[in-house]
Amino acid sequence: MKQTLLQETFPVYVLEIDREETPFDSVDAVCGYFRACIEAHPSAVFIAEFDHFRHTRSLPDGRIDKDIRAAKNLVFCFGITLPNPQALAMRPRSIGIAETDDGFVITFIELPMPVANAAMEDWAMRLRQREPAPA
Repeated sequence: MKQTLLQETFPVYVLEIDREETPFDSVDAVCGYFRACIEAHPSAVFIAEFDHFRHTRSLPDGRIDKDIRAAKNLVFCFGITLPNPQALAMRPRSIGIAETDDGFVITFIELPMPVANAAMEDWAMRLRQREPAPA
């Protein structure tokens, strides 16, 4: 998994997975896997699934990269602490799942919470196992 800065501001984790590396065959299957991970985590709560591809395609000027077949975000929150009102600006969280001809691209922004980063990175890396189980 690599880490990069998006627009020189946002630290983003990106994992590209070839189709041969995972038992999952669609964005919906990957979303189901991540949802199970979120629901199994003692501090995380699933909020919503957003079909970014459908939304963007429905806009009059919506543009989608030609390599993207499908794209969804899973919205959730770890919610372990709420130290101040400003923390709300960084919540809830999202994992992006894009399907391409070659496979899947998994993305999420780094959190100021190492435990959450470790959980999301672990969930993403398990997609490469033959039969990944929720953490």
